[in-house]
Amino acid sequence: MSLASFLRENRRPLSAGVLLTFSSSYGQTYFIALFAAQVMAAYNLTDGQWGGIYTVSTTASAIVMFWAGALTDSYRVRTLAWGVIPGLALVCLAMAANSTLVGLIVIIFLLRLLGQGMMSQFASVSMARWFAGRRGLALSISAMGFAVGQAVLPVIIAVLFVFMDWRWIWVIAAIAMLATFPVILRLLAAERTPQSLAAAATTTGMDNRHWTRPEVLKSPIFWLILPMLLGPPSWGTALFFQQVHIASVKGWPLLDYLALIPLLTIVSITVTLTAGQLIDRVGSGRIMRVYLFPWMVGFILLAFAKTLPAASVSFVFFGIGMGVQTTVITTFWAEFFGTRHIGSIKAVSTSIMVFGSAIGPGITGMLIDFGYSFPDQMLGIAAYFFIANILVWIALKRATKALGAA
Repeated sequence: MSLASFLRENRRPLSAGVLLTFSSSYGQTYFIALFAAQVMAAYNLTDGQWGGIYTVSTTASAIVMFWAGALTDSYRVRTLAWGVIPGLALVCLAMAANSTLVGLIVIIFLLRLLGQGMMSQFASVSMARWFAGRRGLALSISAMGFAVGQAVLPVIIAVLFVFMDWRWIWVIAAIAMLATFPVILRLLAAERTPQSLAAAATTTGMDNRHWTRPEVLKSPIFWLILPMLLGPPSWGTALFFQQVHIASVKGWPLLDYLALIPLLTIVSITVTLTAGQLIDRVGSGRIMRVYLFPWMVGFILLAFAKTLPAASVSFVFFGIGMGVQTTVITTFWAEFFGTRHIGSIKAVSTSIMVFGSAIGPGITGMLIDFGYSFPDQMLGIAAYFFIANILVWIALKRATKALGAA
């Protein structure tokens, strides 16, 4: 089937995936971090205090996500969306109205749980279940929502700062969330129940069986790839969370620095579509072996960048890393561990992702308070990616052997 035919015949589920990933933007770090200066000023916070609040709230959401994400194994995404999407809109309104530090902690927790956590879970689990032979391609297309949000929203927010108070922008976000809700429901109208999918269209993983979540957590393969699962969410999130700080340390105008994000997004989109089709042909394991190298190179280049053109080269590598990330992890779970319990298994991955996005800003913010700027920290981050990639090679040697035996 050609790409055009695939898009035409599956336009409804694919469109649902794109809207779900785009709607997760309001709980993603790159969106929340745009308001860092305003939030710190409104609540009289230092970089470390703001990073600490973000870490605590996001960690709590990761813990809850471990169980909440498993609901997708029992309930349709359309059913769960009735609670998650209106809830996310209400939290956006709360962000606009809140004036207390305790309220801020709760709001960040809910933004991360409902936005980055559940909305991302909805999209990835749906694509992994609905598609088998073209799973990588489906995941890459649905991930376009991430890319579009990451490219468009920072620029829009930067412009809106000129015309209105930051709190009103959160009101607009709530309205946008509610506006997409009926569209998402309509696109998901033909969704089958997880139980019927489990009976009709499942694919097995290693050892020719469906792995349960407890079995995955006991597997040495899981623990070997854990640093890989933590790395991009931790340090990629910190890259966006500290974007105001980076521009200040480097002496670059913030709007000019943010203008590099569309470049990252263009690269990410191109790589996402390419990686999705490549994974369908050669498998996720081969792609995972080189997945962390663009992250490592990107942080090395940005650490030494003196000009915005030099920084743009690092953003190309970040775009490559993000483009692969949006597809390869979910495909790996389905390919190596089976799809029958993909909701529960992916909930573990999502929890790790959310937790990683918690510790990244917390660690980097604390180090900034101790006098180490984020660019000073980047070579250490690059070393982390190098070590994590070695562990991935060890894990995949065992996993590929088990999958081949099946």
